[in-house]
Amino acid sequence: MDDGRTIEVLLADDHPVVREGLCAMLESADGVTVVGQAGSGEEAVTLATALRPDIVLLDLRMGEMDGVTATERILRHSPGSKVVIVTTYENDSDILRAVEAGAAGYLLKGSSRAELINAVHAAARGETVLTPSLATRLFRARGMRQPLSDREREVLRLVSQGLTNAEIGRQLFVSEATIKTHLLRAFKKLDVSDRTAAVITALERGLLS
Repeated sequence: MDDGRTIEVLLADDHPVVREGLCAMLESADGVTVVGQAGSGEEAVTLATALRPDIVLLDLRMGEMDGVTATERILRHSPGSKVVIVTTYENDSDILRAVEAGAAGYLLKGSSRAELINAVHAAARGETVLTPSLATRLFRARGMRQPLSDREREVLRLVSQGLTNAEIGRQLFVSEATIKTHLLRAFKKLDVSDRTAAVITALERGLLS
């Protein structure tokens, strides 16, 4: 930190071995100290509220309370803390949810010691931290802020069943041109260029359930 003060870090992960590994890496760095460890999202919120750490390194998947919910509650009770998600998951929607919940960054557990320590220092300075390989994916995921309309989802569901545009139009009592318009709008929102990619992407993101 710019004022030379030691950065206080709270670790939250439901795997003790992971916590111990992160703790060892951080404690070996100058200007960083681990002030607490939590094994669940609930415990992370409780400890963050009591300890008011500078940084919370938080796993995304921890039992009943996930990392996104924990992030929101930690920042509500300890607004001076910065939350950095450290996880094995790199799904586009997970990245976007974490950042939009207020997380200062998102790192993969495969990150090196240097990357982890640099991330802690950067987050403490108020910077956004994101594993380089995830940056492009975050920008792409942010393009999904505008959700598919009910009709666009309905059209894609019918496409997934193998129906042609003409068949979908007859089933929905609209023209084939109208179906094409719905598909083009869905393509833009999903950042794809064809019917197959649109269906696959929508399914992957749980938009057709």
